[in-house]
Amino acid sequence: MTSLVMSLVMMTSVQVRGQMKQERNPKVKLKVDRQEVEIRQGMTVAALALAMDKDSDHVLEALLNTSVDLDSLEPDSVLEDRWIKEAVTRSGMKFRWAKLSTSRERPKQDAQRRPPADPSLLVGRPPVVTIMGHVDHGKTTLLDSLRKSQIVSTEAGGITQHIGAFLVQLPTGEKITFLDTPGHAAFSSMRARGANATDIVVLVVAADDGVMNQTVESIQHAKRANVPVIVVVNKCDKLQADPQRVKQELLAHDVVCEEFGGDVQAIHVSALKGDNLLALAEATVALAEVLELKADPSGPVEGLVIESRMDKGKGPVTTAIVQRGTLKRGCILVAGKCWAKVRFLFDENGRTVPGAGPSAAVEVVGWKDLPSAGETILEVESEQRAREVVEWRSHEEEQVKLREEQNAIELKQKLHLEEYHRERERLTHLNWRQRRTALYRANKSVFSMRPSEKTQSDQLSLPLIIKGDVDGSVETLLNILESYDAQQQCQLEVVHFGIGDVSENDVNMADTFGGSIYGFNVAASRAMQQLAARRGVPLRLHNVIYKLIDELKDELSSKLPPLVSRNVVGEARVLAMFDVTVGKKKVPVAGCRVQKGQLDRRLKFRLIRGRETIWEGSLAALKHHKDEVQMVKVGMECGLSADDDVDFRAGDIIECFEELDKPQVTSWDPGF
Repeated sequence: MTSLVMSLVMMTSVQVRGQMKQERNPKVKLKVDRQEVEIRQGMTVAALALAMDKDSDHVLEALLNTSVDLDSLEPDSVLEDRWIKEAVTRSGMKFRWAKLSTSRERPKQDAQRRPPADPSLLVGRPPVVTIMGHVDHGKTTLLDSLRKSQIVSTEAGGITQHIGAFLVQLPTGEKITFLDTPGHAAFSSMRARGANATDIVVLVVAADDGVMNQTVESIQHAKRANVPVIVVVNKCDKLQADPQRVKQELLAHDVVCEEFGGDVQAIHVSALKGDNLLALAEATVALAEVLELKADPSGPVEGLVIESRMDKGKGPVTTAIVQRGTLKRGCILVAGKCWAKVRFLFDENGRTVPGAGPSAAVEVVGWKDLPSAGETILEVESEQRAREVVEWRSHEEEQVKLREEQNAIELKQKLHLEEYHRERERLTHLNWRQRRTALYRANKSVFSMRPSEKTQSDQLSLPLIIKGDVDGSVETLLNILESYDAQQQCQLEVVHFGIGDVSENDVNMADTFGGSIYGFNVAASRAMQQLAARRGVPLRLHNVIYKLIDELKDELSSKLPPLVSRNVVGEARVLAMFDVTVGKKKVPVAGCRVQKGQLDRRLKFRLIRGRETIWEGSLAALKHHKDEVQMVKVGMECGLSADDDVDFRAGDIIECFEELDKPQVTSWDPGF
């Protein structure tokens, strides 16, 4: 019994000692995730290094003590499969063979325009007429006279800021849809959009001014869109009016009026007094009859977004021209990457309308997002189909961006490889060990530089937040800012742009980037103004575009350092040199006579010998006879000594000058 107990105790003690030994020496294998490298046949040294995220010399080091002749290998040398696997394995990585993958192409789900309609279904439609011309030549006044209403008073500064679309019914019963486009240089893109949506262009030219810059631009838009032109010579009631000169000037731009043997009708009018407007209407109707304008009023709707804006009560709103079909409440529309279920349709007077046929201009309410001006509107059968179209278009846009980014990456890699080869060319006589040592020494300072030192820059910058009331306004502002060509003075960067009133997000973003908010035809609530003031964010709101640009130019100029100009106050000639003992030190003093102006001890001086400036600085002393003086005038003699040790010589010229700070102005000229 005793022996049994003893054996049990011994077994237990052995087990305990075993457990303690295991605890002291645990044999637990830690799982290490090794980098996986995708390899393929026929890889070069450079390609394998890129796949391993290493440089070419690392691959050569990995193949040390193998039968590979390392000195014969170059970055573009092709490796055998076994050496590719060997290099990866020796680098502590895993390899897998690349597979040829074929990506499935996504089925096209875009909405398309319908094929041309059967001629038997076509019916006559009103012409879409665009009023074009130079700023202040009377385009809006002409429209006012035609529709017997006042628009000029509602436009800030008397300049049309947006495209306006109006249906005008003439006394004879015919209907014409007019598009009023801005005449200012900044609105070129909006005018181009107007020409692309129109059947006839009415070119307004002032009889006293003649053909101007925007007149020529409007002619070019009409030609590009292949649209016929009617010339309206306005302001014929003025004393200095010369309609004949206007028509002759138009000949230089291939606009040949009927009296010169061409086919362009020219109507002399006075929009302000309403003279001869009936003749213009008749000419428009006659040209429309010749063009035989017809459209299919049945089937799914097709149209064009003329303008888009955010309305506080209605949400996203677009002004649209219907080109085919009849637009009604409940229609499902797609434009770009946005879709809508039409809730309301409004005419130009803000009244709801049940429907809009071809050539009608209406405001559409019911968009989920805000489409861009110029987008094509297409009707689809259901909301699900609209979502499919928008999703597919977004996917396509993403793919385009990815391809662009991939091309940019490949270009950067190509440039990097070219630079790599150029560096290696001068080291071709060295073996790979010597090359690595030489490259390390050459790049040592670059690698040791801190990232902050690499990116640090003293370049001035002005970040901008742009807000506009409608899509066209924002587009116009961005187009103007694209012409900015003074980046060497101050960097101009648009960090955000959008439609609608200034929001808290805009103020926060401007505060983060240290920028300014510029708003066109938008408002900022009192709370937003107070928030911007607390954060020190400049908030600049305008309703006339050239005033906004003027203030932006002023802000850019205020960021520039002042230009220092030198104004010479006096000039003296050194007659003789002598030394004066001050304490134990001898100070050189120049005896001078003032030839021009006066010498003022408080200002700066320079010593000119021949055409070279020898010294520049301040005076230690200025004396007239034995008296210390502040100023010595023309014709007087004086003695002066400099703060520094200066070698004055007889015949030298000493100039006294003052430095003036002159505000620097930005060199950017947007054409306003």
